[in-house]
Amino acid sequence: MPLPFWERPLATLDTAEWEALCDGCGRCCLHKLEDEDSGELVYTWLACRLLDCATGRCSDYADRTRKVPDCLRVDIHTVAEYDWLPPTCAYRLRHQDQPLPNWHPLISGDPDTVRAAGVSVAGRVVREDEAPDLPLVDFVVDWPGQWPRSARPAARRGPANPS
Repeated sequence: MPLPFWERPLATLDTAEWEALCDGCGRCCLHKLEDEDSGELVYTWLACRLLDCATGRCSDYADRTRKVPDCLRVDIHTVAEYDWLPPTCAYRLRHQDQPLPNWHPLISGDPDTVRAAGVSVAGRVVREDEAPDLPLVDFVVDWPGQWPRSARPAARRGPANPS
């Protein structure tokens, strides 16, 4: 019996299969800050202006790179370069030969399990064009770079911030 596409090597996926790996959490759409000296990356609760903060999904995914020129495309050639992808990201997990978690829509069959597991940014962030006028450092949060306790696969349970 052939493996489901999400268990096959990334290089064997077609475009539709690659796109289906995305769980729609919206974490990659959050602005990040990098410390120039240490290289440490931190997330903020500020989202791209195209993110629908109620759903955690891009409001214009098909045309996002034209409307937001610095929107990065994650593909088979760039996934290894983007070490900032959240630890819950299916692209990151599969690139590291890890299985998808049970809450992923491809496993659960339900896109709402991403939100129920506490992985989605829906209802937790604000778009950059609707944000209060504060210094960026005031928007820093740590949760996008962590596995929510309830969402961790059994093998990842334990440390509060697994790598």
